[in-house]
Amino acid sequence: MKKILLSAAALLMLFSCQNDTTETTPEASAASQRGCASQEVLAAQMKADPSLALRMNKIEAFTEKAMLTGRLVNGKVEIPVVVNVLYRTAAENISLAQIQSQIDVLNKDFNALNSDYSSVPTLFSGVKANVGITFVLQNVVRRSTTTSSWTTSDAMKKSAKGIAPTTPTTVLNMWSCNMGGGILGYAQFPGGASATDGVVIDNNAFGTTGTATAPFNLGRTATHEVGHWMNLRHIWGDATCGSDLVSDTPTHNTANYGIPAYPHYSTCTGTPVEMTMNYMDYTDDAGMYMFSNGQKSRMAALFVSGGARASFGI
Repeated sequence: MKKILLSAAALLMLFSCQNDTTETTPEASAASQRGCASQEVLAAQMKADPSLALRMNKIEAFTEKAMLTGRLVNGKVEIPVVVNVLYRTAAENISLAQIQSQIDVLNKDFNALNSDYSSVPTLFSGVKANVGITFVLQNVVRRSTTTSSWTTSDAMKKSAKGIAPTTPTTVLNMWSCNMGGGILGYAQFPGGASATDGVVIDNNAFGTTGTATAPFNLGRTATHEVGHWMNLRHIWGDATCGSDLVSDTPTHNTANYGIPAYPHYSTCTGTPVEMTMNYMDYTDDAGMYMFSNGQKSRMAALFVSGGARASFGI
């Protein structure tokens, strides 16, 4: 299991070293493997605003302290959600039923009510978590657009061509649109500008009905991206045998795709069995069905007094 004892200076170096990642260009073809651009977007934001790394260092220091002192929320957070739908075709104008199906998935996945939660292997049963955070659909905002494919430039979040977020300091904004470049979605980590805060999901990976397309038709793209919005990293740490800053997840050598056969061993030191069913890996929707207790603690630390998302209240 990973040890998480990083200094502020080490964290600053970790964040700063990711600034060279380039943005993916759009493509018309549907994604066959999971693609999440959250880390690339973070790198671009840090390059544009060097002070972001310092703000994220402070968030990380606060998170570690909150986890050590037990200043966590114990499942008292309810997140209002506004879904912003950008559509060029009738199909992209996803239905209220499709939107609600996504909210339902979030509530199941973040409260250990998903039917596949019982499939967590015995090896990880001691660390599987009921995060205890709920989501309530507050509003749906729709806009017709001539844009055929959106990139990670955040244009969908701006009123010029897209939809500006609704009160992002107290509401989780989600955008449904047609993403390019094989990207299923991306999220903004805590510490970024409120004007671009939220989660973007390709309409073909949004919810469980309508335009949702296998193997990303179980709503897990949003679960993954909301995990980033709540300060979770990819489980492999976006580096070979990297750290996701969580102590109870095994070290992964890289991302996993599809639905790996269990047990799947890491090539990192100690060759641990990888937690491929964790929501923060890159497996297909049917292959991911758990958060860990360490991840729960990181998320919960955001919402206590002084936390980066404390404005959501407890």
